[in-house]
Formats: sequence, structure tokens, C-alpha cells
Amino acid sequence: MLSYDQAEDYLIQALPSYQRIGSAAYKKDLNNTLALCEALNNPQHKFKSIHVGGTNGKGSVSSLLAAVFTANGYKTGLYTSPHLLDFTERIRINGKNIPKQEVVRFVEEYKELLESVKPSFFEMTVAMAFDYFAREKVDIAIIEVGLGGRLDSTNVIDPILSVITNISFDHADMLGNTLESIAGEKAGIIKKNRPVVIGRIQNETIDVFKKKANETDSELIFAQEICTVKLDEERFVLSENAKEKVFSFDSFPSGLRGKYQEENLATVLTTIAELKKIGFVLNDSEVLLGLEKVNELSGLRGRFEVIQQNPLVILDVAHNEDGLKNLFAQVLPLVKNKLIVVFGVSKEKNLNSILPVLPLKAEYCFVQANLPRALNVEELSQSLTLKAGFTGFLGGTVTEGMQKALASATREDVILVCGSLFVVAEAMHFLDSGA
Repeated sequence: MLSYDQAEDYLIQALPSYQRIGSAAYKKDLNNTLALCEALNNPQHKFKSIHVGGTNGKGSVSSLLAAVFTANGYKTGLYTSPHLLDFTERIRINGKNIPKQEVVRFVEEYKELLESVKPSFFEMTVAMAFDYFAREKVDIAIIEVGLGGRLDSTNVIDPILSVITNISFDHADMLGNTLESIAGEKAGIIKKNRPVVIGRIQNETIDVFKKKANETDSELIFAQEICTVKLDEERFVLSENAKEKVFSFDSFPSGLRGKYQEENLATVLTTIAELKKIGFVLNDSEVLLGLEKVNELSGLRGRFEVIQQNPLVILDVAHNEDGLKNLFAQVLPLVKNKLIVVFGVSKEKNLNSILPVLPLKAEYCFVQANLPRALNVEELSQSLTLKAGFTGFLGGTVTEGMQKALASATREDVILVCGSLFVVAEAMHFLDSGA
């Protein structure tokens, strides 16, 4: 019998992974996923699901929805990607990772199938998630899109509702270099006669969504027209725009910090209001519990996560123009002395697109995550310091960079880790280990 480490090594090393090699692992059709699901007796049709796509915020929205369902007593599956510390984070039920023995069972039972179909790592993971959710008979599963939407492996489900958070520039080499083209790919998760919640109204994308909704006879619901959420110190304030109120509360705490969560929370509450119409019993007291205990009930990490005080150390997976812009807007008011940004990106990142949102006044510690996709640290440093005038120093590996950042920081400084989920993951491992 395989050990879990052997099973994980097989999955990561034997199957092509976008995490490791980038766009070469991206499959431009659903054939492999459909073949896997067919061999598994189509588990994706054995549970109800909600599909969540978009550029930024889809992980937060997925986790918030899962936490709300769990708090309301539903057996709730949650599929997200990528993982931060362990593969099992991708597949959860009621906030608990898939047991390692289930991963081993799947690999042992279906290794011959995997070697026959030759799926990517992501295609295999999606099939494993669907198989696990079906076997465990979940009441509902929240499924986060991996990349894009139309051709994403998760797009073999028939959800009761779809959610698209927002559209911004990311993965342009695969999704297109205009917001309209990216929106067209994201709109691929809109299904016939299924409502879709749009988190942000954008002039460049609204017609794309309207056209797709007309083609599929889908009700299009814009969150901004239903409610708004504003952060007021430690609580979020809800304003409902409809004549009849859906919720009995008008303010609430949330386990996800950051002003940029306002839009995500409005999207979630709009989705909950729609789910109530469909017939789901989601009580306000448990909705509030889910929003407040989202980290505990869903397992989400790396979203404006304060992991240390004096100096203040914040981890955030923001990695594109829109995400980084919102992140720095939240961080800069906290800086009393110096901001040190531990920063690394992937090779395919368009640095010119994110330079305008990076603060020049910060000091940058340039690092390189331990995977082939990571941009060489010297190249990153030269691009920002020599070409763009930023101030910084070579950190080396993420662990080395964290050590250098912590050694150079005073108690009054802020250390922010961002730019790549994989940089955040390695920093998290370093800090969690107490090194």
C-alpha cells in the first residue's frame, strides 16, 4: 500500500501541473475531465453545486459561502485551488481537509485509469474532489473555478447557481488581453436556466454577460444593485437596495479582514438572498456565524492574514493589478515607519501591468519561490530597481527573504508578503514552523 507522501509525490511529479510548469499544463478542452468522470460514474451529477469564477475574490467568496452553509447545518463540500501548505486543502467537507487515506485510496484504485487518460494534475484533482463529494453524499458543494471558466475542468458540473466575482487582467496568454475576451471565458460557467450573480458591474464586461445570459435563458443578478457592504472600523455595514429586506441585520463582523472584502461580502449576501428564493434554509443567525467564523468553518488562509505583531507581518495572495491595488490601499494606512514587501512573481507575470500599483516608498525584498514557474530573483530585482526605480534587496529563497526582512525590521515596521500564492505558501510554512 502506498503512503500518503508516495501518493502525493506521484500526483505532483507524474502529472503535468500548471503550478509547476505554467501554461504548458493548461488543457484547452474538457475531454480528459469528462473521460475521468465517465469512468467514475459521473460523480459531479450526484450532488448539488454552486460554481464560483472570476479573476479576484473567488476563493474568498467560495469559502464564505461554504462557511455559511456549514453553519446552517448542511454537509458542505468545498473545492478550491491551488493549495498553500498541503494538497488536501483543495478538497474539504465542513472545513475539514480530505483524509490522507482517501487520497491514497483514489490513487491506488484509479492509477491505471490515470495512466490511460493522462490527465493534468488539475484535471485529476477535480475528478478526485467530485468522487469524494459524491461518496460522502454532501448536501451542497461550492466549486471554485481554477483558471478561466469555459474550458476549466470544473465546468462539467450543472450548478444550481453560478457566481462571477469580477474581471481584471490575469493569465492574458491563455484568456485574452482584453477585459471583454477574459469575461467571455469567465461567462462560460453560466448554465442554461440557472441564475448567475455578478459581483462587479464593469462597462467593458456587462454586455458580454448579458449576451451569454440571453443565450442560456439565465437570470442575471448584479450584486451592486441588490446591496452594498462598507467596512466601518471592525464591522461591515450592510445596505439593502431592494424594497423588501432579506436580512434582519444591518452590520456584522467577518473573519476576512480587509476593505477589499466589501465587494466579496456583497456578492456573498446577494448569492444567499438568491439561494433563499430557490428554497435553501439559511437562517440569519447562522449566516452571521458563517461570515464571522469563515476561517474556522472553511479552512481559508492567506487573505490579509495577520500572522505576527511587532513587526506586523501580513500575508496576502494578491498577485495581479486589481488585487495588489486593493491590498496596498488597505496596508499603507497601517504603516507608521517602514513598509517591507517580500515580493516574488511567476515568469509569465506582466510586470508592466503591476508596476503602477506598487508603492515606490516601500522597501522590497525580492524572493524566488521553489518551483520552475518562479521568476528568477535577479531578473525581478533588475526589473524593479534598475528599470523602475524601486528600492530593495535580494532575498533569495522565500525562507532567506523572510529571515532578512525580519532581521532588518523594527517593531514599528510592517512586513507584507505578496505577489504570488506560492511565495505566501512558503512564507507561511516558514512562520508556522517557528523558524
